[in-house]
Amino acid sequence: LEEEEKSLSPFIVVERHAVDPDVERPRVSSASSSRVMISAISWVRKGAAAEKPTTYEMTEEEYTRIQDIAALEIEDAKKELKAKSQLDQDILNDPALKDFDLDKYDDSDHDSDQEQGSAHVFSKIKGLSYYKEGEEDPYITFKDGEDDPEEDESDEVRIFGSDNLLLVAKTEDDISNIEVCVFEGESDNLFVHHDFMLPAFPLALEWLDYRVGRKAQEPGGGSYVAVATFEPRIEIWDLDTMDGMYPDLVLGCMDKKQLRKCRGKPHAEFHTDAVMSLSWNKNVRNLLASSSADTTVKLWDLNTAKCVQSYEHHKDKVQAVQWHPTEASVMLTGGYDQRVAAFDSRAPTAISWWTMDADVESILWDIHSPSHFFVATEAGTVRYFDIRNVTNGQGAAPIYTLVAHDEAVSAMDQHPTVAGLLVTGSADETVKVWDVREHKPSMVISRNLDVGSVFAARFCPDEPMLMAVGGSNGESRIWDMSTNADVRSTFGDASVRSMPVAEKPLVGLQKDDDEEEDDNPDAVIAEMHGDAMQPLEAKPSDDDDDEEEDDEEEEDAAMASDSE
Repeated sequence: LEEEEKSLSPFIVVERHAVDPDVERPRVSSASSSRVMISAISWVRKGAAAEKPTTYEMTEEEYTRIQDIAALEIEDAKKELKAKSQLDQDILNDPALKDFDLDKYDDSDHDSDQEQGSAHVFSKIKGLSYYKEGEEDPYITFKDGEDDPEEDESDEVRIFGSDNLLLVAKTEDDISNIEVCVFEGESDNLFVHHDFMLPAFPLALEWLDYRVGRKAQEPGGGSYVAVATFEPRIEIWDLDTMDGMYPDLVLGCMDKKQLRKCRGKPHAEFHTDAVMSLSWNKNVRNLLASSSADTTVKLWDLNTAKCVQSYEHHKDKVQAVQWHPTEASVMLTGGYDQRVAAFDSRAPTAISWWTMDADVESILWDIHSPSHFFVATEAGTVRYFDIRNVTNGQGAAPIYTLVAHDEAVSAMDQHPTVAGLLVTGSADETVKVWDVREHKPSMVISRNLDVGSVFAARFCPDEPMLMAVGGSNGESRIWDMSTNADVRSTFGDASVRSMPVAEKPLVGLQKDDDEEEDDNPDAVIAEMHGDAMQPLEAKPSDDDDDEEEDDEEEEDAAMASDSE
């Protein structure tokens, strides 16, 4: 673990407080010095998002809940402070420091603050006045009959039906958040619409349109994202609400004392370690499956926010879980015990097993042939299996094995409508497109999309040949494969192949002007030094004045000698 941590990005160290050291961390290239990374990506179905997102408003119950959580945090902080108090006391009793009287170091400042009193907080306010008519109040800048600025603001945050929404799980230093990005296809513009902060490093995202929490009783579907992090809980956020401070639903145990007692040990009602994967059942819409580093797979009822079933068939961390696309009760799981399991959730004892050559990184049902599935491994291979070829619970050998990458296959996705189009991404920083039709895989194209080690790659469900990719350098890219000559010649029909087009460039997030100034070293230095960076002509120094006076004296002396 120590050797592995040396090759990780510096920000990974902040995860130690939230996860057991045995939990596998995302692999980051040792050559990367970036403190920003993208660990997961998910698309939102077009038209599912609200046209005008609402602003989050706290209720009294939520205020009370936050106060209870804060009380627990304060209690933990007090215990830590008490544990360190003895060390602090030893430092204060050091004979070398007694002359400084550190115990009374702040007494003078404290006394002056007490003399001033708290009433002086508003001392600059001369007085309060009451105006009968709003027009007379100088602090009211919005007059009757003028355009409402709130309406202008609502127009700025409006999401149109033609927009595609992309969810990006990003971590910068020790801050993790989910960015809700809007992609305007006509202008190839990608920007952050709004975001919300997370309590820990995110590992997986799963979009769903099943209403939960505050809006559970409202008609119609919503737009939510389930987030798996290094914390042993699952948070579900409402994407149609801006400035959210708390998720609409939390699945798992909130009692930290209880979690400490059973940390990493399987529990029937909640996860006790990092949640590594999520899968929403689109056929039974109130069911969400999760896999964890505590070796369990759990089934959650979104209506009650309770775990209704816990499976403990794996012997090591469970990296991936996925529901079958058509069979509502069948699921697929893969773990670090180098095994893949397929079973009916109603009869969990009847399990079919497949053994791999390395740890499982990701699994994927073949949506164009639902009786088959893909398995990507840490060894850089992709294997293709037939779920029907099972004897006494043991699955048959793979139909084919694809040596896809030199390092772990950390991302894999299949085109939703074009059969045989498979994409893989790896820690070797490449994204590869494969033609796997007729069980004869061949590589179409390999590209480095400038995202570092690839951690996420997902096809857009509504736009043909549009893929989003994210990785270890904190950049996300949208790649339009429909304009790539190799992809067009392989998967396009005769009319497509005969029509040459210019390949579109990759699309990334646009930086604000402030961010661009921060990235400019000269601008940062100028801001730090202020007037010191101004040209000499703008602000002459005292030394320059002295030099000018010396020059004048020399000229006068020369003129005097000439006259003599």
